[in-house]
Amino acid sequence: MTDTISRFPLPALEALPEDLRSRILAVQEKAGFVPNVFLMLAHRPAEFRAFFDYHDALMEKDVGLSKAEREMIVVATSAVADCLYCVVAHGAVLRIRAKNPRVADQLATNYRKAEISPRQRAMLDFALKLSTRGGELEDADFDVLRAHGFDDEAIWDIGAITAFFSMSNRLVHLAGTPPNEPFYLMGRVPKGG
Repeated sequence: MTDTISRFPLPALEALPEDLRSRILAVQEKAGFVPNVFLMLAHRPAEFRAFFDYHDALMEKDVGLSKAEREMIVVATSAVADCLYCVVAHGAVLRIRAKNPRVADQLATNYRKAEISPRQRAMLDFALKLSTRGGELEDADFDVLRAHGFDDEAIWDIGAITAFFSMSNRLVHLAGTPPNEPFYLMGRVPKGG
């Protein structure tokens, strides 16, 4: 493994605990490559497990928010945090989940001009405020979300995704982890097209 993925040591895949190695190989099988963030976090197995367990708890459910809406939050808040890795990697996932090759670029540039619903814009308004001015949140911000049909569980998810990826963005900055090349093209052109 190359050390350009992280400023910190990267363990050899065969030296990793079996559960981490199995998870990384499963992702490689599905995606065709190993996302750099997996390799970057692998040198701290306990943190790797906690990180991906929480990631999956937030991102792999389809209740309250769609999986595409969850990715929208990641892309928009990561853009404001200047996290190239998360914008590119989660932008790829968003393009696929939303079945829209333009939406990730729009959200990363200016979510207010993106091809999204008023409900999704309210969600991102809240996420961006929490991400950049969290101390200014007021009951009125929650009322706006409720007026758009978000219940308390969905509002918690918006906040938890925002908070989790604030941490993720900072870890990527700390390690200097670049996005994998395949992420740039994923979801832009239909397969076989």
